[in-house]
Order: sequence, then structure tokens, then C-alpha cells
Amino acid sequence: MRRLPSLNALRAFEAAARHGSFTGAAAELNVTQAAVSRMVRLLEEWLGAPLFERRANALALTDRGRALQPGLSDAFDTLARSVEAVMAMRGGPVLTIGVGATFAVRWLIPRLAVFHAEHPEVEVRIATGGAGQPIRDDWTCAVLLGDGHWPGYEVERLFTATMVPVCAPALARTLRRPEDLREATLLSVSHWADDWPRWFAAAGLPPPTAKGLSFGSYAMALQAAIDGVGVAPGAEPYIADDLAAGRLVIPVPQAVPMGRSWYLVYRPSRRESPGFAGFRAWLRTIVQAQAAI
Repeated sequence: MRRLPSLNALRAFEAAARHGSFTGAAAELNVTQAAVSRMVRLLEEWLGAPLFERRANALALTDRGRALQPGLSDAFDTLARSVEAVMAMRGGPVLTIGVGATFAVRWLIPRLAVFHAEHPEVEVRIATGGAGQPIRDDWTCAVLLGDGHWPGYEVERLFTATMVPVCAPALARTLRRPEDLREATLLSVSHWADDWPRWFAAAGLPPPTAKGLSFGSYAMALQAAIDGVGVAPGAEPYIADDLAAGRLVIPVPQAVPMGRSWYLVYRPSRRESPGFAGFRAWLRTIVQAQAAI
């Protein structure tokens, strides 16, 4: 009979040791920092010894922590490889794509039917991710918004992000000049709060003084714009389908670079793997076709 502590506690410690912080471990494991700290504390109590020295801005492994971490990392790597091997026995390639929720809903998923028709043998899985999340070991690839800096990974630029104001057609009839937006209800995204200040600065205008509405994601802000609530920051390519369908319009054609881009990110070893090679080629064809419009 194996005498082992909690598997969750072991995962929490191993992730914290690898990241050097409870914050990084929490982001990887999709739990709170307090939860990671609590699980590590339980493991230390089970072992009867501290595994970390808690410092102001970082964690430092103790001698016991240094002795435990390599074996755990190897064990979890072995588990991941075993799971991947079993998944590969399904009879066809599995493609797991880590992607932000808004990009998935507003651009990728509406186009996946075409990919599936061309590659019916590939099982596609969409995993929740984003620029603020680490790239998980079980992802085949990721489509992320950022600055292109992911050490150890192959990175291919897909879209350069630009921002334009977008709103419902009825509201657009009242907005003819950049100045008109200073009086409009502006919809913003909480984690990209500089979108509107950047846009007004590019238009040569002072920032608006009236308070607007803030949302937790571009998906929510754009839905509010479709419903006529106000004017949203329209980030390409989130708005491509809504513009084509007439659900959104650009009242003032002032486009501003957002200072970041979407990238296809993957490990070098994945380049020719079944499923991914076809997805990569398909994705680049779609991107090139959209750029030519």
C-alpha cells in the first residue's frame, strides 16, 4: 500500500516550486493563491518539515523542498506523457487549442466547421486560456494575444491588433465626427483600460469626462454595443463577422494600433504532428484570405 499525501497538495507544491511563487502556481492550476498556499501548508504538515522559505517577493526552496521537487516534476511529466499516449490510441489525432474565450467565440469557433469538413479525422478540443495564462502541457498549440515573447516556443504572427469604435447602426447615425464620441456612452474592457485613452489621443482629442460602462471581456462589451447600449472598442478580428453581417458599424473610421498581436504559439516538436500541421496550414490560409479583403 502506497503511503502518499494529497495529490492536489503535491501538484500545488510542484507548480509553486517551478514558478517560484504561489501566484504563478495558482494561475497554472486555475485556483486561488490562497488555495495553493493552503495545500502547500498541508503538505508541509504531513511531511513534518517546511518546503519553502517565505520571502517578501518570492519563495525559496528549503533543502527538503529541493530534494522533493525534481522527482515530482519527473513524475508529473511521466503522467502527462502516459495520458497523451492513451489519448493517441483513439484512432485519430487530437488537437487541443488553448485560446482566449472572446477569440474562440467571435472568430475561431464560427470557422471550425470548415476545418472539420477538411480534416474530419482530427478531434478538436478548445481549452480556455489567454495572454495572462501559462501555456499548458496538454495543449497542442495556443492562439494568444501578446507581444510575441514566449521563450522556448515557436511563434507565428496571425493578426496585428487594431482598435476602432463600433456600435449598432441606429446609434451610428448620431456619431459623425470623432468629437461626437466624447458625448457618447463608451463601453470599455476592464483589463484593457487604455483602449479609449489611446484612441482619443490618436484622434487629437482630450479623453472623455463622462463615465461609461466597464465589462470583464471584449465579448460582453461587443454584445452590449450590438444591443445599442453604447460604443465599444472594436478589436480586430473580434468584430469581423459582426461588421460583415451589419450588426455593428464603424461610426468614425479612426483605427489605432493596440500595441499587440495575435500569435500562433506551439512547441517546436509539434510542428509536424498529426492534426496540428493541417490546422496550422488551414489557419494561415484563413488569415491570409482575411488580410486580402
